[in-house]
Amino acid sequence: MRSGGERNLRRKGTIDSFRYASEGILHCFRTQKHMRFHFAALVLALFLGLVEALDTRDMLVLLFCISLVIATEMVNTAVEALVDMVTPSYHPAAKLAKDVAAGAVLVASINAAVAGILILGGGMRIQAMRQHATRYVPDVTLVLVVGILIVALLVVTSKLMTGRSNAGLLRGGVVSGHSALGFFLAVTIIFAAGNWFISLLALLMALLIAQSRVEAGVHTLREVALGALVAIVVSSAVYWLAPYVRSKVAARTLTAVVLTASGTGADTRNPSTHADRTRH
Repeated sequence: MRSGGERNLRRKGTIDSFRYASEGILHCFRTQKHMRFHFAALVLALFLGLVEALDTRDMLVLLFCISLVIATEMVNTAVEALVDMVTPSYHPAAKLAKDVAAGAVLVASINAAVAGILILGGGMRIQAMRQHATRYVPDVTLVLVVGILIVALLVVTSKLMTGRSNAGLLRGGVVSGHSALGFFLAVTIIFAAGNWFISLLALLMALLIAQSRVEAGVHTLREVALGALVAIVVSSAVYWLAPYVRSKVAARTLTAVVLTASGTGADTRNPSTHADRTRH
């Protein structure tokens, strides 16, 4: 029979395992410039997915491919640290281990690039955007999940870039994460509800969340305002900018298709024009 101390040790070990894992991710973000590029690519890919009205399956494929790149980059960092610890001097086996780990990152990156090109730039995707421009109803759940992920990434990135420690990511910082998430959810309710009373309640709840962070001394008024600004920018991009860009791209594509079809039809109706082109 285990004593209470052993049970507490096991419980603390489980909690600490998540903390150690998060510290590893944050260390890679701080020290590896490629990791910061991968996170930026993740945000950009998610936004482009909303612009092109990807369904849940395609969005998950994009998320999996970029997550695979991030995971292999972390493994590459761990291999480099381990090799440097074991063999401070040059050794052919150490070089081979680092090269293989870097090759894994390259393979995952090529896979993500190919998947992104096929999903975001395929010919059928332009046709789908043209159809969605007139009768597309966004999946609020998908947009909400992607938006929350983008807000969380931006808030954590802002704290890391300003030198925030790992322990201080959940408390304080240049941008209030609670305020950002609160206002983003409020804008989501405003977008989905279509009722002024419900929208007013959602906005008041977001203001109460922001006020609670200031009264608790966790954030200043400026940090709470920055969190609200991040939420407003992201929500505007997700709910209004993405559909606007999608409609503009679809309209230009449709115009180009119509002009091409008109030119082809004119050549077909006027055989002399085709004959003149053939002679020239």
